[in-house]
Amino acid sequence: MSEDLLLAPEVEKALREGRGVVALETTLVTHGFPAPLGLEVAAALEREVRAGGATPATIAVLDARLRVGLDAGALERLARGAEKVSLSNLAAVLASGRPGSTTVAATAFAAHRARIRVFATGGIGGVHHGAAETGDVSADLAALTRFPVAVVCAGAKAILDLPKTVEALETLGVPVYGYRTDRFPAFYRRDSGLGVDQRFDSIDELAAAVGAHIRLGVGSGLIVANPIPEEHELPRELLESALGEVLAGEKTARGRDVTPRLLERLSERTGGRSVEANRALLLSNARLAAALARALGGPTRG
Repeated sequence: MSEDLLLAPEVEKALREGRGVVALETTLVTHGFPAPLGLEVAAALEREVRAGGATPATIAVLDARLRVGLDAGALERLARGAEKVSLSNLAAVLASGRPGSTTVAATAFAAHRARIRVFATGGIGGVHHGAAETGDVSADLAALTRFPVAVVCAGAKAILDLPKTVEALETLGVPVYGYRTDRFPAFYRRDSGLGVDQRFDSIDELAAAVGAHIRLGVGSGLIVANPIPEEHELPRELLESALGEVLAGEKTARGRDVTPRLLERLSERTGGRSVEANRALLLSNARLAAALARALGGPTRG
């Protein structure tokens, strides 16, 4: 599609034939989980997408190309060390030839360039606590206003200021559709106490609304909020206590360093239970994304 963007043959074929494709990000491999769990989770996500009748397109920067669709060898290379890549440093990492793992923002960009309409992740970035003083707001929010991709997620990351993140999504014109829920999920918890714009209880209804949003050409992406499976939800008391300790104790990280540092500390405070919950919600999101991508079909049907 361009000298900087390389589609795996399997992904290119699926798109050409009008079959569903699901984009997957790679910061979970390099920054989201302790090694070697990140690699195991990435492989499990691809299996879930295939089991759901869609083609996985895991995205990363390798060999000075933005690659859409990775084999096992490429993922292993990435796991040995990669820079966390968002929109602000994507071009620089490409030009340098260094490996890079893509955030939500960079993955949404690559998916849009490749004409992939569905992207599965854990949770989006958003407005950090204290953003009024620090200005720390994730590039994910800006990306969602620019790239018309449906992002299937368990809401926003729990370490964020969720009310302000949801308010920002509304201000930016990014719809939030709840799948079998009318509440915005809180990542490790099913209900943040905040609402969604519209609830859908079937894949066909959801796909119709997602397809209509993209065809209208509004220009923005959209959130498909999928709560963590109930059996994997963290107890409220444990999560609130752990989050309180983590947010009070971590004041030094900024920019792309914030989320990995805070998630690592949260895992320590929960005895690893947050890591297991993260894995469970990622797999759940991959299953839903596969069903949505299959219902939507490829770009020729859009």
